[in-house]
Amino acid sequence: MKKQVDAVIVGAGPAGSTAAILLALAGWSVALVEKHAYPRRKVCGECIAATNLPLLDALGVGSQFDALAGPPLRRVGLFVGPHRLDAPFPRDTASRHPWGRALGREHLDSLLLQRAIEVGAEVWQPWTVKRIAHEDGRHHCELVLPGSDERVTLAAPVLIAAHGSWEPDPSSDWRPSRKHRDGDLFGFKATFGDARLAPGLLPVVAFRGGYGGMVLGDHRQTTFAFCIRRDALQQVRASHPGQKAALAAAAYVQAQCPAVRDALADARLEGPWLSIGPIHPGVRQPWRGRGTFAIGNAAGEAHPILGEGISMAIQSAWLLCEQLRGFQRDQITSGGDLDAIGRAYAAAWHRSFVPRVRLSAVLAHLAMRPGLCAPLLPLLLRWPGLLTSGARLGAKVRHVV
Repeated sequence: MKKQVDAVIVGAGPAGSTAAILLALAGWSVALVEKHAYPRRKVCGECIAATNLPLLDALGVGSQFDALAGPPLRRVGLFVGPHRLDAPFPRDTASRHPWGRALGREHLDSLLLQRAIEVGAEVWQPWTVKRIAHEDGRHHCELVLPGSDERVTLAAPVLIAAHGSWEPDPSSDWRPSRKHRDGDLFGFKATFGDARLAPGLLPVVAFRGGYGGMVLGDHRQTTFAFCIRRDALQQVRASHPGQKAALAAAAYVQAQCPAVRDALADARLEGPWLSIGPIHPGVRQPWRGRGTFAIGNAAGEAHPILGEGISMAIQSAWLLCEQLRGFQRDQITSGGDLDAIGRAYAAAWHRSFVPRVRLSAVLAHLAMRPGLCAPLLPLLLRWPGLLTSGARLGAKVRHVV
């Protein structure tokens, strides 16, 4: 079977579903392809900055988000060695949502996907993109249904990559590098009940070889997520023979940061530990030519230390769709000037997100090397308000759209 649509979006996370909603509301025929069944838990810090909340309202899921999300994030903190610092979180004065909140990805992704279906996007889930060819101004996407012989081809002038950065790009011959490096980052996440983390506090956890964070989210559950370098993880596992990587790494972090150990001392693990990796933060290609665009992590990824992954996903999708909807739909579907749209989108993406990517890299490398950040600790201990300035510098209250 072959089906013609205006746009094919690969990946139904926050970036892909946001794009599907916006284009469907603009009258486009949209096919949204997702290989995973929902709801699903995944490794993510789950923090959603205040600047995204007006966007969720505009997407039509704001009230559901308000009903589910955790308490407002009013304090930013730092757990490093024996030290525990906190300061006021910068307040967003540009909307009725002054504070960010946290919501599990199993809930956020499902809310956005259901909204995309409601406004007319056609969802192919759980289907996998097997191959993409570009012919006659159209992307021909061959989909397969796992566990069956069913196949379908979707043809569209616009292709939007919204998949994870660690996944192969089916529209090119590029594949993630398999070469192991000591600096490769691996992510782990678990959710806990009855943890002793103050509601509304968002602390960064810094330790030798990695960094992480904790937050109280939906259903009064605390998420603890962290990244650790490959070389540090190997050393940790060697010192905990026979133990699973996640448990060994979590024990290491708690030994390095007593504040984390105290917060989880009487906590109840809710579900298994999750892992992912290697993670490769950096700038990729938001515009790839011939009507191919990338949003979310497929376009570029900041170190998770900033907690800006969901923000960059939703906001990059919005930036792209502003450009696409600015042209007449029939111009694009008939092979209009997609190069002009691509150049404009790429320029807007770089202006909005490259500073975040660069800042996150600096902060991540400082956090992973306590010796380097030790000279800064006396300043932070004396003036913890510097954490507030750091959060503001990290674009927590900067509106991109």
